[in-house]
Amino acid sequence: MTNELFSVKQRFGIIGNAEALNNALEVAMRVAPTELSVLVTGESGVGKEFFPQVIHAYSARKHNKYIAVNCGAIPEGTIDSELFGHEKGSFTGAIDSRKGYFEEADGGTIFLDEVGELPLSTQVRLLRVLQTGEFMRVGSAKVQKTNVRVVAATNNDLMKAIAEGRFREDLYYRLNTVPIAVPPLRERKGDIYLLFRKFASDVAVQYRMPAVTLDEGARAVLESYHWRGNIRQLKNVAEQISAIEESRNITADILRRYLPNEGSHQPMTGNYSSLYDDMSERELLYKILFDMRNDINDLKRMMTAAMSRVQPTEAEPVRHDVVGLLPPSAPQPRYEENAFAEVVEDDDEREITKEDVQREQILRALRNNTTAVRRPPKSSLSRSARSIAR
Repeated sequence: MTNELFSVKQRFGIIGNAEALNNALEVAMRVAPTELSVLVTGESGVGKEFFPQVIHAYSARKHNKYIAVNCGAIPEGTIDSELFGHEKGSFTGAIDSRKGYFEEADGGTIFLDEVGELPLSTQVRLLRVLQTGEFMRVGSAKVQKTNVRVVAATNNDLMKAIAEGRFREDLYYRLNTVPIAVPPLRERKGDIYLLFRKFASDVAVQYRMPAVTLDEGARAVLESYHWRGNIRQLKNVAEQISAIEESRNITADILRRYLPNEGSHQPMTGNYSSLYDDMSERELLYKILFDMRNDINDLKRMMTAAMSRVQPTEAEPVRHDVVGLLPPSAPQPRYEENAFAEVVEDDDEREITKEDVQREQILRALRNNTTAVRRPPKSSLSRSARSIAR
């Protein structure tokens, strides 16, 4: 390892002596003085964010701005505005004009992390910036120029994304002028123990406690583990053990309790007791029950408010509606409660019409049907009846 490479590691806190790691750092240092675009690839948690910092620090742009953008954390609807800026009134909430990251980083370096998450419409804009250095703000027709160095990174398989139509092939070749592949932690077995000691020492200094140490068995387990989360997962394990374990000497059995099975994707559980797990389940159930009770109370209040708006009315006697059966010119009948009333003609003599005969026949048929279905007691029948209006 050269002195220059050693100084880079010390400056940026990079730990490890794996050959693949050293090769990646040497490529970054050699390409730094140029203006070529760089694409850093590697799994999540391998430390891809250090390489654009190295490239910027050893380039002619080191005195200008360095802006890191996580493309996966910006919503699709606002990514264009964040990268290229917008004009006042270009969309709802645009109360003022705003510069984008490419305009802010003019003369410097911009790092596009998770570049594979960019929508296709933004990929077109990015391709134009890489080709001509030109861009337009959202809501503007004015073409602006910028002079930035683009370093991108992704943990996705961009060739697969191209085949599926999720990433532009021409943009891929523009970004991938100089590729840098960061090795996963499982391919740096000699660096795993060094990283664990560094993380354990940092926790000990921060919380003023003795640093944990691993015996030979624990070290063998540590170096043979797959480490799907790479350096980020190793750091979490070191911090958990340092905070939870009373013993400062960690054995293989203790370490295995903090490592999930390699064939599963379950999160790390650590050395937690079953009582703690049961308490968590009970708290979760209590939360669900409380939420259900609140929903029921809200429903009760809604029903009470709805019922209070309905005015109570006196029950009307159940009767058959015969209005539609009567001729248009015939008078409408009136009924006493629970029975059909006897019809009493007016004492005044009048001429019997055809409409009167039809009405009398209909009322007689209704009385007969009602009596056949349910004959009420004689006492319930009213002995008086109202006169039928003409």
